[in-house]
Amino acid sequence: MLKFFNTLSRQVEEFHPIDKGKVRMYICGPTVWNFAHIGNFRTFVFGDILRRYLKFKGFELTHVMNLTDIDDRIINEAAARNISIDEFTAPFAQYFLEDFDALGNERPEIIPHATHHIPEMIDIISTLLANGHAYESEGSIYYRIAAFPEYGKLSKISFSGNKAGGSERIDTDKYDKEDARDFALWKLVDEDEQPGWDAPFGRGRPGWHIECSAMSMKYLGPTFDLHAGGMDLQFPHHENEIAQSEGATGKLFSKYWIHSEFLKIDDVTMSKSKGNFFTFRDLKEQGYSPLAIRYLLLSVPYRKQLNFTFEGLQGAETTIERLRNFRSIISDLKLAAGSNPEAVASVTKALADFETAMDDDLNTAAALAAVHDMVREINTIMANEGILADDQAAVLDAVAKFDSVLGIFGEEASVLLDHNIEALIAERQDARHNRDFARSDEIRDELAAKGIILEDTKDGVRWKRK
Repeated sequence: MLKFFNTLSRQVEEFHPIDKGKVRMYICGPTVWNFAHIGNFRTFVFGDILRRYLKFKGFELTHVMNLTDIDDRIINEAAARNISIDEFTAPFAQYFLEDFDALGNERPEIIPHATHHIPEMIDIISTLLANGHAYESEGSIYYRIAAFPEYGKLSKISFSGNKAGGSERIDTDKYDKEDARDFALWKLVDEDEQPGWDAPFGRGRPGWHIECSAMSMKYLGPTFDLHAGGMDLQFPHHENEIAQSEGATGKLFSKYWIHSEFLKIDDVTMSKSKGNFFTFRDLKEQGYSPLAIRYLLLSVPYRKQLNFTFEGLQGAETTIERLRNFRSIISDLKLAAGSNPEAVASVTKALADFETAMDDDLNTAAALAAVHDMVREINTIMANEGILADDQAAVLDAVAKFDSVLGIFGEEASVLLDHNIEALIAERQDARHNRDFARSDEIRDELAAKGIILEDTKDGVRWKRK
């Protein structure tokens, strides 16, 4: 049975979606004002593992991940460059998705932009004003914390007194508020100020927190199954999402909340503000493969902090190469029919241990151990010439199942069989005979990419593998 640690209850709970067999999930995406660093990508790789494993378990999934393309940093950076926020954010949104893809992450079903959902934000704010959960002050709209007695139920922080909390992202506008803890839903802007949007309660721009409530509820409904993100978002962002969403609908916002821990460098949390960060592109330019970076990021269970070191990354590189070589060697074996009970037992146990580990709150460390145990045992059996054709198929099937969740083996190099090579050579000869030199060259290039070298001789075409 799949279990998660639910931040809302502070307990490990069995996962039962609202609608049997279907999961609606929202994971907070990036603010696209700069390149995402690998600390950010630890959360997104965790989200990808969560997504893949839900699919592995047979759930039909609707996964939403937003792109925040408006906040104070974006506005300030765009103004400094004298360009629109769209012109500023568009390249960083594209860079993020390129890096997201390169790390082997599956794209969510829906990737909404905050600026495309201003009407939905205005609707929620209007509802909150009408039911007393929000109020106007000097043209801006604030959420009234006192109107939501359950405020703090996610973070379990005591809010006695007027402390604003410990997050740099808490609103610090100098407008009058009823309570220092109240947060901005809508910020007043002047008529000629950009960006700004017209609303029944005045021209302005949204606060950070309202964006995710609007986007999640538009695509997933007022109540959905899973909300995930980094530990840094637990307060105030996710706390405020709950308050404004449940304040507007009167319904539970998300049934389960899952938070991934920080990535550290030399035991210090990685962040842009500290200047101790590496982007994915930094590491790639240094020659590290996306698979190794991904392996390192998922090697420690998501609720434990991960300390990044280059020694650890180099170790991940070596491990990835060993795993890929194992799959390649198994794939290339020419074997007699039949199966070896020892090999069957190894594969069966590995698959069972893998699923048990992943069911246990996505314990990726134990899941990887199951993979490595199988590789070691099969290597031993193979060294004793004990692998047979059915075992080969079973091992490759197990690897495919592991990789459908972990995504660490990468794409398998396509190997052309001899008869396929001969068929392509014959097609090339026909193309040359018909003076279709473009197709002839295309086939030569295709074969070369597969490691096949052609030699045109007076006796015909010869080929060899590199």
